[in-house]
Amino acid sequence: MIAIRAVETATKPVSVQSHEFHAMGTDFEILLEADLGAKSLASLQMAEAEIRRLDALLTRFRPESELSKLNRHGTLTGSLDLVTVVDLALAGRALTNGRFDPTVHDAIVEAGYDRSFEQLAPDRDEPEPFVAQPCGGGVAVDLERRTIRLDPGVRIDLGGIGKGYAVDRACDILARTGPCLVNAGGDLAVRGSLGGGPWPVGVETPSGTVTLGLEGGAIATSGRDLRRWRKGGEDRHHLIDPSTGSPATSNLLRVTVVAASAVIAEIFAKGLFLAGERLAVREANALEIPCVLVTGDGRAVRAGGLA
Repeated sequence: MIAIRAVETATKPVSVQSHEFHAMGTDFEILLEADLGAKSLASLQMAEAEIRRLDALLTRFRPESELSKLNRHGTLTGSLDLVTVVDLALAGRALTNGRFDPTVHDAIVEAGYDRSFEQLAPDRDEPEPFVAQPCGGGVAVDLERRTIRLDPGVRIDLGGIGKGYAVDRACDILARTGPCLVNAGGDLAVRGSLGGGPWPVGVETPSGTVTLGLEGGAIATSGRDLRRWRKGGEDRHHLIDPSTGSPATSNLLRVTVVAASAVIAEIFAKGLFLAGERLAVREANALEIPCVLVTGDGRAVRAGGLA
């Protein structure tokens, strides 16, 4: 659906084109500041098509996807996109000292996230007991040859980083036409100013909404408060701690990070969430990663230079 809507800026409302659709297990919203016409319509359609193309490559929920083939066979000569995203995920593992780890596939499946979230029944208690699964397995990527090789027994999941990669790619397409914002269920990226000023983006906290102004870059949130279900008589969620192979027990409820791209924001949001409040604040300040931490006891903590 493509519509015209008004977005409030600091000085005036600005009219933008809005396009909404469902993909990658979440609701997407695209905002484009451009004159209504064939060029802007084509840009919106191309951005959606790119997101759906990447979803078909990177999802673990379709047996025909490149990722599923890699997980079945352990080796694959794949598309540049798959090889690039896996390589970015491995770089994220190094940047976060292993807290962001694409090899959590078996652990997240064991926790009960073995189908798309729309097909899960959060109120139903799956009776099978949970058994922690090892993470941190070996993955070798050759970008030049476009090959990926997994160590025996290793499978990977690209859910969050794949979504971030798709958001960044869609923004690159839209930016050729005008200033834009791509929002994937709260994880978003922007290119260009809105009406000559920043895009206003709200971050929900227990004490109210924190409004951030972006003229470039991205925001991503990782948390344990939304994607939840029950298995073996206990609450489970999708954020696996690679050091234990189980859903994380962080004292944080969620972390929102501002970064240069949605991919980088996804990596650091997950990494800081798993670090816990004290270490997350220290790392965010040292690395100058602007972020909002919401603690399990309902406090909102700003770090990384965010005023």
